[in-house]
Amino acid sequence: MTIDNRHSEPRIIMVTGGQRSGKSAFAESLALNISPHPTYLATARVFDDEMKQRVRVHQERRGELWRNIEAPLGIDSLCFSKHEVVLIDCLTLWAMNWMFEKNENIGEALSALKSQISLVMESGAIAIIVTNEIGLGGVSENELQRKFTDLQGMINQYVSSIADEVYMVVSGIPMKIKSLS
Repeated sequence: MTIDNRHSEPRIIMVTGGQRSGKSAFAESLALNISPHPTYLATARVFDDEMKQRVRVHQERRGELWRNIEAPLGIDSLCFSKHEVVLIDCLTLWAMNWMFEKNENIGEALSALKSQISLVMESGAIAIIVTNEIGLGGVSENELQRKFTDLQGMINQYVSSIADEVYMVVSGIPMKIKSLS
């Protein structure tokens, strides 16, 4: 007898697309459809006024329904409950933070990211992971950018391989490109 270990609801949902494509708003809508009070795991580091403004817009859009956590690197000390909905926004910024934390060692950064994602999954939480497709625009002349594009591509491939559902958002239109069935 074969036992299907899949859950009736997805445990990992990946939302990908280009910058300013509507990924975050779509992911927030998904989270609220699953839970009335989801958790927002913000990975951004705020270094300037423009980034402060972006964060403020996201916070205002979410409102009071969300538990908000800022974690630009490790989440080892955080606790998530079984079936809690955790929206990670975004994997791209998380990857950049880990790349610099690991002195541009792509292998170590990738390992750290996989470990952090495992922590969420081991808790039994449902993860919605927002990421960017940054490699669609050609090859950069800058070595650091090429390294980061490689890291981003590797972590995106990893997350999509373990995801139950994957959506690509283009110009505000979400398209399901992987599902449970």
